[in-house]
Amino acid sequence: MFYLSYVFAELRRRRARTLLTALGLGVGVGLVVTVSALSKGLDHAQDKVLAPLTGVGTDMSVTRPLKQSGGGPQGFGGQGLSQSERDQLQKENGPQRFGLRNLGKPGQHFENDNFVSAAQLSFPATEVSKIASFPGAKDAAAGLTVTSIHVSGTVPKNSQQAGPPQGGEQPVGPPPNVDLNSLTVSGVDPSKPTLAATSPSQITTGRYLKSGSAREAVLNTSYARRNGLGVGDTVTLKKEKFKVVGLSKAPLGGQASDVYVKLDQLQKLSGRVFRVNTVYVRAKSTGDVAGLSKRIESSFSGAQVTTSKDLADRVGGSLVDAKNLANKLGAALEIVGLLAAFLIACLLTLSSVAKRVRELGTLKAIGWRQGLVVRQVAVESLLQGALGGLFGVAIGIAGALAIDAVGPSLTASVAQAAQAAGPGPGAPGALVAAFGQGQVTSGSTSISLDAPVDVTLILLAVGLALIGGLVAGSVGGLRAARLRPADALRHIE
Repeated sequence: MFYLSYVFAELRRRRARTLLTALGLGVGVGLVVTVSALSKGLDHAQDKVLAPLTGVGTDMSVTRPLKQSGGGPQGFGGQGLSQSERDQLQKENGPQRFGLRNLGKPGQHFENDNFVSAAQLSFPATEVSKIASFPGAKDAAAGLTVTSIHVSGTVPKNSQQAGPPQGGEQPVGPPPNVDLNSLTVSGVDPSKPTLAATSPSQITTGRYLKSGSAREAVLNTSYARRNGLGVGDTVTLKKEKFKVVGLSKAPLGGQASDVYVKLDQLQKLSGRVFRVNTVYVRAKSTGDVAGLSKRIESSFSGAQVTTSKDLADRVGGSLVDAKNLANKLGAALEIVGLLAAFLIACLLTLSSVAKRVRELGTLKAIGWRQGLVVRQVAVESLLQGALGGLFGVAIGIAGALAIDAVGPSLTASVAQAAQAAGPGPGAPGALVAAFGQGQVTSGSTSISLDAPVDVTLILLAVGLALIGGLVAGSVGGLRAARLRPADALRHIE
């Protein structure tokens, strides 16, 4: 009891120096708390943008993008397509030339629907199970994205406008009195909702697609807003009506289609039964992603694998810039702040020991062992460190609250990716190139920055302050241990 009473009495007697030492530690620790809270806030903001895009970091998609090479049927000689694949491609996308001669007599009203896949080759759905069986793959699901073209109007009376160009002439667009509307449609497997072009977490209104035979559709929120559609309305695809059961918002940088329906229904409607053009794959762990990606590309001819990291890397803006800056300078700033605080605490402790020569020397003269003198100085510094920890927590929380009060707004943006070339100027895909297919969601979004402080961060702050106190106490204790009783006698008047 006497020992602890003496420790507290010494701290009270040198109140100004005690508070100064604790405040020095508190400023350094408070800086660590504020910077750590800011970094955590940046992580939360980045996760808010990227979580819907990257999933758990193990997702990837497999496609076979169309590459125009100028040889063979429809100019795909270098694509490595077999004759059966070329025939399938032509069957899916229709004739090379787009004409109106067979749609009715001149002056007669007509409507025609067609599904094309201008940017991707389809492949048998059996490839999905093969990919799912690869080492490192946790699961895989099929997807199909096509462009639905609805052409309506009046058959032109001019025969040149009603038929395909002759003699190598190139079409310049749809003929007069003809309306061409295009929308992208994705087929998803309702039994695997987290591996699909849209997931339940992206539903903003209504619900997700249910398994079964009912014709249901989920609309992209942008498409629904442009067309004045909502839950309970219907959309028509090739004269078949689909009831809108939900609205979905694609994440920034994610793939966005206008309409999402059940995969088997879209396959039948588009003439692509048992055919898909996208495989959504989930790896067992992030460490399996690179190897699985290479394995898919080497075993699946013409495959292109896009990982969640590839999509996330396309996100830029002030949010990413601030996060990069925090990663590069945050740790350095924390280290410099702590070192400065520890140094200040050590210097103040040494200065205190130097001014207590008579006191400490007298204690040794009356029989205090060297270990007791060192312990006295160390415990005093440790208590100053604890007080500094409280100051540091208060300073750090104040800094975090200031950030929350200001609430700076950061932006995350994604540029529109270039679309793959279509099958050629005369193919239906050329008429809808501007509409895209499975477009990457471009644009920007604003995120309000906060600086959360949790219990872990508070405990870290107190721990750092205690370490600082121990370091200062050790340095001061070693200095005190070298004092001799004779030094104390020289200071007695």
